[in-house]
Amino acid sequence: MGHSSDFDPAEAARLALEHSHQEGALLPILHALQGRFGWIAPEAVAWVAERLNLSRAEVHGVVSFYHDFRDHPAGRQVIKVCQAEACQARGARHVTAQLEERLGVKLGQTAPDRSLTLEPVYCLGLCGNGPAALVDGRPYADLSGRGLARCLKGVGR
Repeated sequence: MGHSSDFDPAEAARLALEHSHQEGALLPILHALQGRFGWIAPEAVAWVAERLNLSRAEVHGVVSFYHDFRDHPAGRQVIKVCQAEACQARGARHVTAQLEERLGVKLGQTAPDRSLTLEPVYCLGLCGNGPAALVDGRPYADLSGRGLARCLKGVGR
């Protein structure tokens, strides 16, 4: 994934400076920090709150509200499984259970060895070909059919 999970205030300052001119800079700064460090660590929450004159609770609230932000390190590989209604109607719950069993990790969790994270996502725009998933950003569809085997081949690369 190309990022380190160790928060670095100097690097954070550089990233924040790139986005501080924007109105509503909180979200762009958080996205930049997560892109660089892979998650929003508690020390990052405190750092951002101080720089933007916000409370830690306000920053934490934004991090916990948006599904794309992580408050814990992700695995080296991220598998996002669609849980939206259209994919559920096409078997997403069964596919999710199969993935949990085969990968040895529950939805919303990271493997103890940090090899992978299995996350819910709510609509990938592949509704007509669902259930669908992303493996490190690569889409897989028709997971209730042949797509599951293709998806699993993408895991562990």
